[in-house]
Amino acid sequence: MGRQYRVISADSHLEISPERWTPRVPAQFRDRAPRLVKLANGGDGVIVENRGLYVLGLAITGKPPREHRLDGISYETGPGAGPPEQRLREQDQDGVDAEVLFTSAGNGGFWRGIRADDAYRAVIHAYNEFLAEEYCAAAPDRLLATGIIPSVDVASAISEMEYCARAGLKSVALSGFPNGKSVPTEEDDRFYAAALDLNMPLTIHVGFIGREGPVFRYQREPSDVVGFGSDPVRVLTRFGGGTAQNALQMIVFGVFDRFPKLRFYIAETMIGWFPYFCEQTDDIYERNRYWAESYYGLEPLKRLPSEYVRDHFIWGFLHDPIGVRQRHEVGMRNAMWGSDFPHSAGDWPNSRKTLDEMFAGVPDNERYQLIAGNAIDFFHLDADPIAGGNGRATKEAAIS
Repeated sequence: MGRQYRVISADSHLEISPERWTPRVPAQFRDRAPRLVKLANGGDGVIVENRGLYVLGLAITGKPPREHRLDGISYETGPGAGPPEQRLREQDQDGVDAEVLFTSAGNGGFWRGIRADDAYRAVIHAYNEFLAEEYCAAAPDRLLATGIIPSVDVASAISEMEYCARAGLKSVALSGFPNGKSVPTEEDDRFYAAALDLNMPLTIHVGFIGREGPVFRYQREPSDVVGFGSDPVRVLTRFGGGTAQNALQMIVFGVFDRFPKLRFYIAETMIGWFPYFCEQTDDIYERNRYWAESYYGLEPLKRLPSEYVRDHFIWGFLHDPIGVRQRHEVGMRNAMWGSDFPHSAGDWPNSRKTLDEMFAGVPDNERYQLIAGNAIDFFHLDADPIAGGNGRATKEAAIS
């Protein structure tokens, strides 16, 4: 028997004190692991080599905006920062049946401050063990943490993904291309093939780190071309910014021609921008494809950029009434709602009220698809159909 899911947050966050999981780091690397520090203002911070202080400052949901503050928050008292039993109570308070959980510090570049690759890999693996064996084990059908993939090389990425699959984690999150660089390479194909073989959902939170660096390895780099607008991939994303840049990097590199069944979920992007972006990107491509080919050796795409984006990417939205109104132009299978709990963009413990307001007038089956059905499908959750009740529809109706 599966679980009946009515509301799934496809984008929530784990704020976990390092003291709870770093004892799992092998002894020879433990001095390189993140460490908790108590701040003078009474709040908590985390330090790791080669990075500034990470402050638990965004876990402030549940308070009106006028009371939001960026310091003085502690793991002991902050919402969403406690043990899994507390998290389940917080889900119940919010009327949420399950959460896809991204690790704020781990999914970004903070832990990559550990320069020694072996120590960095050990820290990532210890944390994934903690998720699988301790945190998510308390309720594996409700605590859907994303395993972290190290940004080192393809072999390390595959090895950690294989562990996450064996351990029962529902998905993995990348903070960069599998090769560990800021540009896609042929090596990445081994990772994508392995993900499909493992049936492992791939996620990205907002975007890859290092988006300010090179974005593509062109066949040619003309030395006499300089100035704004001369990088073909950046030109394609000029109206989508960093949110769409990673998608276009993979599209232009031919990833989805080689792996037509591959899909990514990119969380916390919103969706209201998406129909406009698709229209503009196709127009930009047609206007610039020829000089991109002649100057940079960029091979023509087999389809329009928007077709790849619609077929291979799901986007995460929080409070986005415009996006919900444009849901059919976005594509009903291309979006998933998230609460962002416990961060400031969320409305815990009033997410149900926010959803009712945002989805006013939306048919029940469409509402269900965006707040539960798509997540059930993408993350391969064991779910029983829901017949009526509280404005929800059956899963079968939602995805028809």
